[in-house]
Amino acid sequence: MIRLQIFVSILMIAAVVPLVSIAQEAPYTGLETRQIKALSPEQIAEYKQGHGMGLALAAELNGFPGPKHVLELSNELGLTSEQRRDVQDVYNTMHSAAVDLGEQIVEREAELDELFVGGDIDEQSLQSHLTELASLQGELRNAHLAAHLETKSLLTVDQVDSYNEMRGYQSQEHQHHPGNHGP
Repeated sequence: MIRLQIFVSILMIAAVVPLVSIAQEAPYTGLETRQIKALSPEQIAEYKQGHGMGLALAAELNGFPGPKHVLELSNELGLTSEQRRDVQDVYNTMHSAAVDLGEQIVEREAELDELFVGGDIDEQSLQSHLTELASLQGELRNAHLAAHLETKSLLTVDQVDSYNEMRGYQSQEHQHHPGNHGP
């Protein structure tokens, strides 16, 4: 009886090991069922809602505050009513552009996916599609980064320092080299 149990155990292990190996070699398993293969549902939502998605980290982590977070911290930063209004305008402009561009990116990704699904793609159409997608991605990143530039210009040096501290970033004192600071 014990020999039979050992034999069955060995057979079960022998059957599972190749499956584990296959799963490790196929990291995209399950992604083929997505609406748009190259984008997760979360990414689609982020694009359509105009979220930052880390596109402005070069600014954010180098002492150029983002308008959304400045507005969230407006009381703690001691923003004047004029600063609030101006930062809100920067945010509204950026967010509107980001939503529009995000929706275009999702549409183009869906079109690219459909071209592959239908087999209706060649090198020329692929290049054209990718050039358009890259341009849209660049415009989206520019919208986010430009908003950080403009926001910093509306704040004082002390407000920028306070912002960085409140966000948990290391001291940005070295950031006080020539740059545009507002009031």
